[in-house]
Amino acid sequence: MISAYITNLGKYNEGEFKGEYLTLPATREDVKALLKRIQVDRVEYEEIIITDYEIEVDNLYRHLGEYESIDELNYLAGLLENLSKQEKEKFESALALGEYTGCLESIINLAQNLHCYEVYPEVRNEEELARYLIEELKYEEIPERLEHYFDYELYGQSEHINIGGDFINGEYVFLNNNETFTEYYKGRHIPDQYKIFAYHDKIPIKEQLKQYTKTAIQNNNQPRDKMSQRHPCHQNSQEL
Repeated sequence: MISAYITNLGKYNEGEFKGEYLTLPATREDVKALLKRIQVDRVEYEEIIITDYEIEVDNLYRHLGEYESIDELNYLAGLLENLSKQEKEKFESALALGEYTGCLESIINLAQNLHCYEVYPEVRNEEELARYLIEELKYEEIPERLEHYFDYELYGQSEHINIGGDFINGEYVFLNNNETFTEYYKGRHIPDQYKIFAYHDKIPIKEQLKQYTKTAIQNNNQPRDKMSQRHPCHQNSQEL
């Protein structure tokens, strides 16, 4: 569902691209093994960034950044894995609508509040919205003798403003304000089954010193560029 390309930040700043895709949902052992392979060793290299995503969910890619929490990504992937095909399509439409997409915490909550979103199928413009409301949902009763004179497009424009939705992929999508959007996740207390962020087993101190000395000599005290400011949705760095 979601694959994140985990990159060794120290190597990246030195001009070397060292990383691998982590397919989520994953396990703690998967993460530990990946970090070992990309040489995040807690000696010379301690931080990671995410430099790419491969995602099987439309409209999600643009909402994810370099410094997302691996545990939160795993949480989201686990939630998405349990959605039905219809729920997944509604989630994609909700992402395109743009409500509750400001950061990963909000998107996790969005995935658990899909009942708050309504989708009118095959409604592509204001006129079709008006006909759907009148003919399918019986919003108005129009006398047959006046139907020829009724301005469906104008009525649809008015209702479009009142409802506040949008036309997305041949459907009309909106957030139903009569439903309660519950903030299940508040940036803390990720369920234990989704907590996977962990180091590989600690390297013996003699081996750490050996690796550190070797790396220092190879680098020859070359200056490192600093990465850009952290992703705005997260206050914590991706420090391991």
